[in-house]
Amino acid sequence: MINCNALHMCMIMILLFSSRATLAQDEIQMVRLAKLVIDSDQLEKYKAALKEEIEASVRLEAGVLTLYAVSEKGNPTHITILEIYASEQAYKAHVQTPHFLKYKTITKEMVKSLELVETVPLLPGMKIK
Repeated sequence: MINCNALHMCMIMILLFSSRATLAQDEIQMVRLAKLVIDSDQLEKYKAALKEEIEASVRLEAGVLTLYAVSEKGNPTHITILEIYASEQAYKAHVQTPHFLKYKTITKEMVKSLELVETVPLLPGMKIK
């Protein structure tokens, strides 16, 4: 014989957990590209500041899912960063962190241009290994 109280409690728990999972899945990730051109005389300093900022962001912020920086093979001062945040709120929190503000202050004179490209993921929710 099944205990009805226990069964109801299990059903309530399943509903609660599944609704939380659905809410998390429904939250829209923010994905964009940051395209930068760096002063060639300061490229090594810039790369060191970027490394420090990315490592801190990924380590300390649950909402920062990916920050992946690359430079163009034949033009190393042209850098593109793939940014993936759990949500727009996660991005807004990220740009207020001490490590991001330090990065922006240190690199202000190193960055010759910055273009932020908003994107739409073609395969939303796809995991990066």
